[in-house]
Amino acid sequence: MENNRESMELSLDAPEDELREAAVRTPMTGRHRSVVAVAGVATLGSLLFGYDTGVVSGALPYMYMPTDAHGLALNALEEGLVGATLLVGAALGALFGGRLSDRYGRRHNLLVLAAIFVIGALGTTFAPGLWMLYPFRFILGLAVGGASATVPVYLSETAPPRIRGTIVSLDQLMIVFGQLLAFTFNAVINQVYGGPRLTVAADPSGVLSTGSQSWDNVTAQQSALGGPMDPGAWQHFVQQLTITGGNGSAWRLMLVLATIPALALWIGMRRMPESSRWYMVQHRYYEAIGSLKRVRDERDGDLSDEVLEMARVQRRTEAMPKGTFREVLRTPWIRRLFLVGVLLAVCNQTTGVNTVMYYAPKVLEYAGLGASAAITAQVANGVMSVIGAAAGLWLIFRFRRRQILITCISLVAVSMFAIAALFTLLIQPHMAAGTRPPAYAPFLVLAVMGFFMLVVQSSNGPVVWTMLGEMFPAHVRGIANGAAVFCMWIVNAAITFTFPWMMSTLGGGRTYLLYGVVNVVVAVVLYKVMPETSGRSLEELEVHLQATFSRPGDPGDEHSTDGAVTDPR
Repeated sequence: MENNRESMELSLDAPEDELREAAVRTPMTGRHRSVVAVAGVATLGSLLFGYDTGVVSGALPYMYMPTDAHGLALNALEEGLVGATLLVGAALGALFGGRLSDRYGRRHNLLVLAAIFVIGALGTTFAPGLWMLYPFRFILGLAVGGASATVPVYLSETAPPRIRGTIVSLDQLMIVFGQLLAFTFNAVINQVYGGPRLTVAADPSGVLSTGSQSWDNVTAQQSALGGPMDPGAWQHFVQQLTITGGNGSAWRLMLVLATIPALALWIGMRRMPESSRWYMVQHRYYEAIGSLKRVRDERDGDLSDEVLEMARVQRRTEAMPKGTFREVLRTPWIRRLFLVGVLLAVCNQTTGVNTVMYYAPKVLEYAGLGASAAITAQVANGVMSVIGAAAGLWLIFRFRRRQILITCISLVAVSMFAIAALFTLLIQPHMAAGTRPPAYAPFLVLAVMGFFMLVVQSSNGPVVWTMLGEMFPAHVRGIANGAAVFCMWIVNAAITFTFPWMMSTLGGGRTYLLYGVVNVVVAVVLYKVMPETSGRSLEELEVHLQATFSRPGDPGDEHSTDGAVTDPR
């Protein structure tokens, strides 16, 4: 009650001396926490983001197994939905997560998200069938999207200026580390289970011997993998088998492990402070100071100076008109800038990065590798992702945004064309002839995938997420950024849903050729329209981008009579 009364007495318009005095005499609102500890706990949300999106790559081969072998008997359409339902949930979670965070607090949001992660992980683990798996994957997606909207904001508002860039960059690093963790646990569980196996009691067709055997013996009969059966014939072949058991339930263990970091996030965040900036926005000024004191030490300079800066920023923000999405669409230069932002968000997905994250084992099976070996090989992609994400922390400070992203998209196109060529020239001719591709073929595909992941994670992710956070005008930054990220998740869901179907109907050659062509087009468009945002403050950047994206004759535009600057560089 005392705190609330004092908060009412202190105002943003108070004299500077009064604010400094409040900064000195207000006690901490709890025990001191180092910024490293705060970041370590909060980025468990990012780790869960990575784990829950990456774990499905190792779970799918087991989910494909028949229900009598304790799998889910997936087909290509259902496989796409397993990934896409999570991503649709993530789109909505990102859209509404930021608003809930603004209303109830960053720490409160992360506590709720931790509970949702636990509910979603347990629900998917114990789902008896797809009818229950899909809704709980959607629930997991809400948590994933909410984490993507909340964790970076909490980190940026909590970290001191001297290490803010490094602390916020940990978010992206922890996402890819979570994916590596998922790939590693998948490989360990797969090795413990001995790979996907089932027990065949009878095969009326006489193709298989009876007894325990690898699931690879069954999948090898598909024409897409070099076997004699088209999809319809193969489905009939599987249905006529008498199966008495199998280890298809291994996917459940892979999924349930996500509850461990989720519980750690919930326990840890209960001991962490709320964002001092959030308290300031809520006009709870003494709590803002007390919370700030919990995460500052002598290395961070005079705390009163930071409190005064927070107050100045808040006064400026409150004096600014509230932006709406209608304003984004009705203001010509902001609309053009927003469309470029959407393009940046979409190009983060049209690289095909998540076709590797979610489906690399499946692609490697098409290339001739067994299911068990393909699950283990995915760890290599995870390692390259982490190396790339770490390198990205240096690249984005060393080079200009346009250089990095356009080079990245160009190298992605080369990678897609290389994989397409390997399938067309080395793999698919053997499949058509009913023979197995050369033993080295899947490893060539894996090598190109590893290079691809190194490029994408070091370049595309850091640049796109950084630019989306800085390119929009301050008064519409939140809503424009949220809408662009929503588009990113929707495109991610569409790619995730369609990729299994494309691989099974078009084959690897034409599928990756299409992705290569798309990335060539994206690189050309980015060269034409992508602005450069490095080397300018946010205020300078807003002026520059207004001049760049304004056109003569725009209503109410100060550049309408003297020409517009159209070169985005």
